[in-house]
Amino acid sequence: MLEKLKQEVYEANMLLPKYGLVTFTWGNVSGIDREQGLFVIKPSGVEYDRLTPDDMVVVDLEGNQVEGRLNPSSDTATHRILYKRFKNIGGIVHTHSSWATSWAQAGRDIPCYGTTHADYIYGSVPCVRNLTKEEIDEAYERNTGVLIADEFEHRNLDYIATPAVLCKNHGPFTWGKDAAEAVHNSVVLEEVAKMAARCEWINQENQPAPKDLQDKHYFRKHGENAYYGQSEKG
Repeated sequence: MLEKLKQEVYEANMLLPKYGLVTFTWGNVSGIDREQGLFVIKPSGVEYDRLTPDDMVVVDLEGNQVEGRLNPSSDTATHRILYKRFKNIGGIVHTHSSWATSWAQAGRDIPCYGTTHADYIYGSVPCVRNLTKEEIDEAYERNTGVLIADEFEHRNLDYIATPAVLCKNHGPFTWGKDAAEAVHNSVVLEEVAKMAARCEWINQENQPAPKDLQDKHYFRKHGENAYYGQSEKG
């Protein structure tokens, strides 16, 4: 079942250690088949060098394990809620990458200080509040997803233009059109988190980049009249 998607999700998971985004088993990637309403996710607590495509676990959008001999990631319920609330995403990544997690532990949004950030993420990367004790006790992973989605609605954020979030005292989630793009956005997030921290060390009074500059860089790459990169030619 979903053999092609399993292979894609496996390959995306293997990019996490390649790009230095995970230590031990501290991360996971999933990808969804929207037509079938099923997603594929890394199994819980399995070392990356032991993973195979056949180890990937198939889960439905109600949280039922459909296929797989191993337990799915402990973060599966968060992925499930994000797929249900963010209907145009096709892949999700969660890591504890050190720079992004440092901002999460500090409980701060990551301001857009420069064009590298603006090329990929529109505006600040939001940091959501802590879950309450009741939310943690009731359904920790599910409520993490609910909190993220609710925060994007509350701030009126476009989850496509801002494909990343920080969970306070926890770590980052990113997403994209598929699992590979979600990993790409996770790599970008880690780099801009690093640059933002260094920026503040160098100049504690630094301000975000001018909005006109942010808009120029984001929309020249992602806007209706985008011109960055190569276009298809007949």
